[in-house]
Amino acid sequence: MTKPYVRLNKDEAAVLLIDHQTGLLSLVRDIDPDKFKNNVLALGDLAKYFNLPTILTTSFEQGPNGPIVPELKKLFAAAPFIARPGQINAWDNEDFVKAVKATGRKQLIVAGVVTEVCVCFPALSALAEDFDVFVVTDASGTFNEMTRNAAWQRMVAAGAQLMTWFGVACELHRDWRNDIEGLGELFSQHIPDYHNLITSYTQNQPAS
Repeated sequence: MTKPYVRLNKDEAAVLLIDHQTGLLSLVRDIDPDKFKNNVLALGDLAKYFNLPTILTTSFEQGPNGPIVPELKKLFAAAPFIARPGQINAWDNEDFVKAVKATGRKQLIVAGVVTEVCVCFPALSALAEDFDVFVVTDASGTFNEMTRNAAWQRMVAAGAQLMTWFGVACELHRDWRNDIEGLGELFSQHIPDYHNLITSYTQNQPAS
């Protein structure tokens, strides 16, 4: 039976950025490294733009996984940051789950490294507790397409929705008339072709 359409709502959603760590990023091979980092930062920027509660977490920082990507830590300096001492599944960490539930949000926008572990495990755990889970595929990465596709299939079978950061932004925004310049600027910062589009638009607006 097909699940009814669950639409992202900026008043019901929170963002979980899981294990975007400098060491783990070196494992990402299913997407171009520069594009991947751009997508991760785009997700961060849209979380700030829509004022979504955002939680950052890392796993075993003192080991080879390394520290969190510094741009994310700077962007979310005041956000909850859970440095897990060893739990592979973030949902096994009590502080992380408390931080998620403290948001009061039931829609979880999830991204991380690597897809079949750091994203998949907490996504499945959250689904089991009746959260709606939206996995941002292009802000999550792993070793290769085979492992990525296996993880996607596992999460979809459990009820997760697969999206891109651009799709997330558009679904949250609903209507261009809500803020043309603001959303256009966000897109133009992360999509080179969109920069050309928004430049053309602004130059063709009548002088106020």
